[in-house]
Amino acid sequence: MQIRRDVFQAIADPTRREILDLVAFQSLNLNSIAEKFDVSRPAISQHIKLLSECGLIVIRKQGRERYCEARLQQLNEVSHWIERYRKLWAGRYEALDDLLEEMKSGKHTATKQASAKKKKKGLKK
Repeated sequence: MQIRRDVFQAIADPTRREILDLVAFQSLNLNSIAEKFDVSRPAISQHIKLLSECGLIVIRKQGRERYCEARLQQLNEVSHWIERYRKLWAGRYEALDDLLEEMKSGKHTATKQASAKKKKKGLKK
């Protein structure tokens, strides 16, 4: 059974995110990447394998060395997903800013008092 790999799984692990940071601007060989971590080389190889399966890293052979190059276009999927929530929260923060501004200027209190008076009148009838 083939396990489905996606970009969210790839970036969920801090070690894989750090590997992406390392190769984002320059290709590095596997040994250079492994030297930066306090885990075994096979563990780093597994991380790199997953990043490769997700399309975030391409492994290029040059002589006896294998170099990792970042292919970060897949991160657009994460960006699009986050954008929906950014817009949602931006709207909520704007509403909160408006409410705080009303409260600061005293309009909110006056509106609440008028609303309370209307409710009392409705109860007296």
